Amino acid sequence: MAQCEVCGNDYDKSFEVKQGSEARVFDSFECAIHAMAPTCDHCGCRIIGHGVEANGTTYCCAHCAERAGATGLTDRV
Repeated sequence: MAQCEVCGNDYDKSFEVKQGSEARVFDSFECAIHAMAPTCDHCGCRIIGHGVEANGTTYCCAHCAERAGATGLTDRV
């Protein structure tokens, strides 16, 4: 068993997520998302999908980007 780095649970079904050369151990996708997913610079929610980027800033959606002053982004084309 391996211990989740977020919640500390010792779990027989834990898994590793590799990012570059770093391997991290989690017991659930929820913990992996909490530890690794970026946050929207406008609303603060975790970005689980692609998100959108404007001027080097990451947002969860075009609406948040627009509210933060970015222009020219759409969620659907």
